[in-house]
Amino acid sequence: MPMPNQEHWVLTFVCPDKPGIVHAISGAVVQAQGNITESKQFTSESNHFFMRLQIESSISKSEFETVIQEIAEAYQMEWQLDVVGRRMKTLVLASKAAHCLNDMLFRQLSGQLPIEVEAVLANHPDLKSLAEFYKTPFEHHSIESANDKHNFEKRIEELIEQKEIELIVLARYMQILSPEFCARHAGKIINIHHSFLPGFKGANPYAQAHQRGVKLIGATAHFVTEDLDEGPIIEQNVDRVTHEESKQKLVRIGQDIESRTLAQAVSWFAEHRVLVDGSRTIVFS
Repeated sequence: MPMPNQEHWVLTFVCPDKPGIVHAISGAVVQAQGNITESKQFTSESNHFFMRLQIESSISKSEFETVIQEIAEAYQMEWQLDVVGRRMKTLVLASKAAHCLNDMLFRQLSGQLPIEVEAVLANHPDLKSLAEFYKTPFEHHSIESANDKHNFEKRIEELIEQKEIELIVLARYMQILSPEFCARHAGKIINIHHSFLPGFKGANPYAQAHQRGVKLIGATAHFVTEDLDEGPIIEQNVDRVTHEESKQKLVRIGQDIESRTLAQAVSWFAEHRVLVDGSRTIVFS
């Protein structure tokens, strides 16, 4: 825990790798009267340096940012400073499946996820009572045409601006977002796909898995891009199955995997532990 009159900050950055980065950032922390409580770093094959620090300091955020800015310019850093544990404003998109949404809302309520779900936006009315149980605003807008899809995405944009949304989570939202929307919010949309990617992309992966007689089924949480199920992977999990499992049993097993995989990815993102390196992610878990 931070000392009295001290704030606990999380600083993340990425920059081209070169000598002196750690020395420079450590000097900046000292200048900010800070104490490093957690530090992780990685240099990727793309020759980029990634770092995540948690720092206790008594100075204000604006003062801290002024100290960091000089270093950031010298090393061409893309960086972010936030308060450790701050609940990230989140918008959830859903369709009919309840398991991922229920798991997220329960974890939020019980303090297991550092997010604040500002609203649930769905293309079916089925999950209204679930959202209301958790006292979460719910909107339903049917998507039957290209114009409906355009209006749905327009409503998402309105909520992003009104609620200052920082993260969009697709909790088994069974619609494809437009390339333009994906590009505008790149690195801020997390999807859960119900297979261990890159296997069984697209629709009905459990049926595909059952037909192929797989011995492992899994789920993948990834960033959304305009290419379906191709975004940088954040987290994956699998469970072992046998030939005895029916397709329905695979679905039941898989839904549990989906829920915990999505929750872990969202938690890491909200804690600023996920950084993008091209088509890959760096996860400081």
